Parts: sequence; structure tokens; C-alpha cells
Amino acid sequence: MSKDEAAPGSATQRAYLALRALIVAGEIRPGEKLKIDGLRQRLATGASPIREALSLLTSDNLVERIDQRGFRAAEVSAANFQEILRLRSTLEDQALRESIARGDQAWEEALVLAHHRMQRAQEQGGDGFEPLHKAFHMALLAAAAAPILLKFCSQLYDLNIRYRFLAGRGRDYQSRDVTEEHGAILAAAVDRQADTASALLLAHYTRTGSYLAGLLDDGALG
Repeated sequence: MSKDEAAPGSATQRAYLALRALIVAGEIRPGEKLKIDGLRQRLATGASPIREALSLLTSDNLVERIDQRGFRAAEVSAANFQEILRLRSTLEDQALRESIARGDQAWEEALVLAHHRMQRAQEQGGDGFEPLHKAFHMALLAAAAAPILLKFCSQLYDLNIRYRFLAGRGRDYQSRDVTEEHGAILAAAVDRQADTASALLLAHYTRTGSYLAGLLDDGALG
């Protein structure tokens, strides 16, 4: 069973989404053993949905099998992070350029709305920002006629954001004007300036990447 085949609202799908959120947010730490009984009690569901969800999460590279029946949250490393960043930059550059080339007025309006919702959530604080942050980044790419490419971009976003959650909000990260960065990317995309939009997006990722790479080198995410 793939995660796309798990029926929406099914016990397996609910367990998959809950575990995925816990791992991405760092509430389940890298390398932590994922015991069926403990997770069953934590998520108030059956053992079978947990096992199926863990199997699905291995395909997302968020869970690793440690033997025929055991699982653990995927480890983190500088090499893994650099690969994620490199792939994300390459694939999103391609997807963004195609999205800008194909984007119509409906795409533009959806992108502006996604940006507005993200900014409002950021101003309000709380836990609502991150899903809307991802929604904005995916809205940038949404007009690309490449569902497999977009699926990979979404998966790489989650793998990348996991590192940022593990890093927390250090002073160096907070010193950036991320709001301005997002606004500049939006403006370039709406103006159909593909080269500028791509350069701004990749610089946005590189700044975050440099910050997280420094923490990995210092062993702060271990």
C-alpha cells in the first residue's frame, strides 16, 4: 500500500499523518526507536495502522527499518542535509521556471492568497505558520505540469524542514528578514521574471542551508 492508496480518513492515513508530523517537527528525535505499543497508546489507534504507517514513512525517508520488524526515526547528518538541499534547489528551479511559464491568472491569484495567509499566520504566531509556509512554496510551483516532480518537491520540503525544526530558532536565523525574502520571490513570480524568481528562491534556501549546516558541523543537531 502506498500513502496515496491509504483511504483519506482511514486509521492508517491518520496514523501516517500524525507520525509524519511528529517526526518532521522533531518531537520524535532522529534515531529514536519507534515501538508499536508506545505509538499505539500515543496515537490512540490500533497496532496495524501504526505498522502500515511506519512502512509508508520509510518511502518518505523519514523512518528506517532496523530489522525485519523494527523501525526508528531516520538519522540526520551533514551529508544527508546537503543532498536534500542540492536536490531541492535543482528540482524546484525546474518546477518554478515551468510554473511561471505556464501560470495563468488563477495561479497568480492562488499564489498571492497563499502568501497573504502565510504572512497573516506569521504575524499572529502560534502553530499555524508552518503548513501555510509550505503551501506558499508549493503554490509557487503549482502551475508546472509535472505531478511527479511536484511530489518530489513536496517530499524534499518535509525532509528539509525537519532540520529546521530540529535547529529551533537561533539568533542568527531570526536576524534574517524572511518576510522580505518571501515578498521578493512573490513579486518576481507574479511579474513572470523567471530568472530573478529562481535566483531569489535559491538564495533563500542557501541562507537557511548555511545556517543549518553550521549547526550540523557543531554537532548541535545530533
